[in-house]
Amino acid sequence: MVDVRATFEAAGFGAVASLLQSGNLVFEAGSATDAEVEARAEQALKERLDLTTEVVVRDADAWRAMIAANPFPDEAVADPSHLVVMAMKTAPAEGAEAAMAAVPGRERARVIGDHAYIYYPDGIAGVRLIGAPLDRALGARGTGRNWNTVLKLAALAGA
Repeated sequence: MVDVRATFEAAGFGAVASLLQSGNLVFEAGSATDAEVEARAEQALKERLDLTTEVVVRDADAWRAMIAANPFPDEAVADPSHLVVMAMKTAPAEGAEAAMAAVPGRERARVIGDHAYIYYPDGIAGVRLIGAPLDRALGARGTGRNWNTVLKLAALAGA
Protein backbone atom coordinates (compact mmCIF):
# COMPACT_ATOMS: atom_id res chain seq x y z
CA MET A 1 0.00 0.00 0.00
CA VAL A 2 2.98 2.31 0.44
CA ASP A 3 3.59 2.15 -3.32
CA VAL A 4 -0.09 2.70 -4.10
CA ARG A 5 -0.27 5.73 -1.80
CA ALA A 6 2.90 7.13 -3.38
CA THR A 7 1.43 6.57 -6.85
CA PHE A 8 -1.69 8.53 -5.98
CA GLU A 9 0.38 11.33 -4.46
CA ALA A 10 2.56 11.46 -7.59
CA ALA A 11 -0.61 11.65 -9.69
CA GLY A 12 -1.56 14.82 -7.86
CA PHE A 13 -4.09 13.52 -5.35
CA GLY A 14 -3.91 15.08 -1.89
CA ALA A 15 -4.16 13.84 1.68
CA VAL A 16 -3.84 10.20 0.57
CA ALA A 17 -4.56 7.70 3.35
CA SER A 18 -5.05 3.96 3.17
CA LEU A 19 -7.09 1.48 5.16
CA LEU A 20 -6.07 -2.15 5.40
CA GLN A 21 -4.02 -3.76 2.63
CA SER A 22 -6.74 -4.20 0.03
CA GLY A 23 -6.61 -1.01 -2.01
CA ASN A 24 -8.86 1.11 0.18
CA LEU A 25 -7.80 4.74 -0.18
CA VAL A 26 -9.23 8.03 0.91
CA PHE A 27 -7.85 11.12 -0.81
CA GLU A 28 -8.64 14.58 -2.10
CA ALA A 29 -9.21 14.98 -5.84
CA GLY A 30 -10.40 18.55 -6.18
CA SER A 31 -13.32 19.15 -8.51
CA ALA A 32 -12.69 16.19 -10.84
CA THR A 33 -15.59 13.85 -11.51
CA ASP A 34 -15.49 10.26 -10.26
CA ALA A 35 -14.93 9.04 -13.83
CA GLU A 36 -12.02 11.46 -14.31
CA VAL A 37 -10.45 10.37 -11.03
CA GLU A 38 -10.90 6.69 -11.91
CA ALA A 39 -9.22 7.16 -15.29
CA ARG A 40 -6.35 9.20 -13.83
CA ALA A 41 -5.79 6.68 -11.04
CA GLU A 42 -5.90 3.68 -13.38
CA GLN A 43 -3.38 5.33 -15.69
CA ALA A 44 -1.06 6.22 -12.80
CA LEU A 45 -1.17 2.67 -11.43
CA LYS A 46 -0.37 1.28 -14.88
CA GLU A 47 2.50 3.68 -15.54
CA ARG A 48 4.14 3.64 -12.12
CA LEU A 49 3.44 0.10 -10.85
CA ASP A 50 2.63 -1.75 -14.10
CA LEU A 51 -0.67 -2.61 -12.44
CA THR A 52 -3.74 -2.94 -14.65
CA THR A 53 -6.79 -2.69 -12.43
CA GLU A 54 -10.17 -1.04 -12.28
CA VAL A 55 -10.53 1.79 -9.81
CA VAL A 56 -13.94 2.58 -8.38
CA VAL A 57 -14.35 5.99 -6.76
CA ARG A 58 -17.05 7.46 -4.55
CA ASP A 59 -16.87 10.95 -3.13
CA ALA A 60 -17.76 11.53 0.52
CA ASP A 61 -21.34 12.59 -0.29
CA ALA A 62 -21.94 9.45 -2.37
CA TRP A 63 -20.39 7.32 0.39
CA ARG A 64 -22.74 8.85 2.97
CA ALA A 65 -25.71 8.29 0.65
CA MET A 66 -24.67 4.66 0.09
CA ILE A 67 -24.55 4.09 3.85
CA ALA A 68 -27.91 5.79 4.37
CA ALA A 69 -29.53 3.70 1.61
CA ASN A 70 -28.55 0.37 3.22
CA PRO A 71 -31.61 -1.89 2.91
CA PHE A 72 -30.29 -4.25 5.62
CA PRO A 73 -29.93 -2.04 8.71
CA ASP A 74 -30.54 -4.84 11.22
CA GLU A 75 -27.86 -7.03 9.63
CA ALA A 76 -25.48 -4.06 9.55
CA VAL A 77 -25.70 -3.90 13.34
CA ALA A 78 -25.97 -7.58 14.23
CA ASP A 79 -23.67 -9.13 11.60
CA PRO A 80 -21.69 -6.41 9.77
CA SER A 81 -18.91 -8.68 8.55
CA HIS A 82 -21.42 -10.66 6.46
CA LEU A 83 -23.01 -7.60 4.83
CA VAL A 84 -21.18 -6.58 1.66
CA VAL A 85 -21.68 -3.51 -0.49
CA MET A 86 -20.63 -3.71 -4.13
CA ALA A 87 -19.78 -0.34 -5.64
CA MET A 88 -20.05 -0.51 -9.43
CA LYS A 89 -18.50 1.70 -12.08
CA THR A 90 -21.87 1.68 -13.87
CA ALA A 91 -25.38 0.98 -12.72
CA PRO A 92 -26.25 -2.72 -12.57
CA ALA A 93 -28.27 -4.20 -15.41
CA GLU A 94 -32.04 -4.09 -15.42
CA GLY A 95 -33.20 -7.19 -13.58
CA ALA A 96 -29.96 -7.59 -11.61
CA GLU A 97 -31.79 -8.05 -8.34
CA ALA A 98 -33.90 -10.87 -9.76
CA ALA A 99 -30.82 -12.45 -11.34
CA MET A 100 -29.05 -12.44 -7.96
CA ALA A 101 -32.13 -13.95 -6.29
CA ALA A 102 -32.08 -16.78 -8.85
CA VAL A 103 -28.60 -17.90 -7.75
CA PRO A 104 -29.05 -20.78 -5.26
CA GLY A 105 -28.28 -19.93 -1.65
CA ARG A 106 -29.56 -18.12 1.42
CA GLU A 107 -28.03 -14.80 0.43
CA ARG A 108 -30.26 -11.76 0.16
CA ALA A 109 -29.43 -8.95 -2.22
CA ARG A 110 -30.79 -5.55 -3.16
CA VAL A 111 -29.72 -3.09 -5.82
CA ILE A 112 -29.97 0.62 -5.12
CA GLY A 113 -28.50 2.94 -7.74
CA ASP A 114 -24.97 1.84 -8.59
CA HIS A 115 -24.61 -0.29 -5.45
CA ALA A 116 -25.56 -3.84 -4.63
CA TYR A 117 -26.03 -4.79 -0.99
CA ILE A 118 -25.62 -8.48 -0.30
CA TYR A 119 -26.13 -10.20 3.01
CA TYR A 120 -24.33 -13.54 3.34
CA PRO A 121 -25.89 -15.05 6.50
CA ASP A 122 -23.56 -18.07 6.44
CA GLY A 123 -20.44 -16.18 5.39
CA ILE A 124 -18.88 -15.92 1.95
CA ALA A 125 -16.96 -19.20 1.87
CA GLY A 126 -18.63 -21.70 -0.43
CA VAL A 127 -21.42 -19.44 -1.70
CA ARG A 128 -22.38 -19.20 -5.35
CA LEU A 129 -23.30 -15.51 -5.37
CA ILE A 130 -19.73 -14.23 -5.65
CA GLY A 131 -17.13 -13.63 -8.36
CA ALA A 132 -18.15 -14.32 -11.95
CA PRO A 133 -21.74 -15.42 -11.11
CA LEU A 134 -22.24 -12.18 -9.20
CA ASP A 135 -20.73 -10.11 -12.03
CA ARG A 136 -23.04 -11.85 -14.53
CA ALA A 137 -26.10 -11.26 -12.35
CA LEU A 138 -25.23 -7.59 -11.91
CA GLY A 139 -24.22 -7.03 -15.52
CA ALA A 140 -21.57 -4.68 -14.18
CA ARG A 141 -18.20 -4.97 -12.49
CA GLY A 142 -17.44 -3.48 -9.16
CA THR A 143 -15.68 -3.94 -5.89
CA GLY A 144 -17.11 -5.14 -2.61
CA ARG A 145 -16.43 -4.17 0.98
CA ASN A 146 -17.98 -5.57 4.13
CA TRP A 147 -19.96 -3.22 6.33
CA ASN A 148 -17.16 -2.90 8.90
CA THR A 149 -14.81 -1.62 6.19
CA VAL A 150 -17.52 0.65 4.77
CA LEU A 151 -17.86 2.37 8.15
CA LYS A 152 -14.09 2.56 8.70
CA LEU A 153 -13.67 4.24 5.31
CA ALA A 154 -16.45 6.67 6.17
CA ALA A 155 -14.69 7.57 9.40
CA LEU A 156 -11.35 7.97 7.62
CA ALA A 157 -12.98 10.27 5.05
CA GLY A 158 -14.80 12.24 7.72
CA ALA A 159 -18.03 11.15 6.01
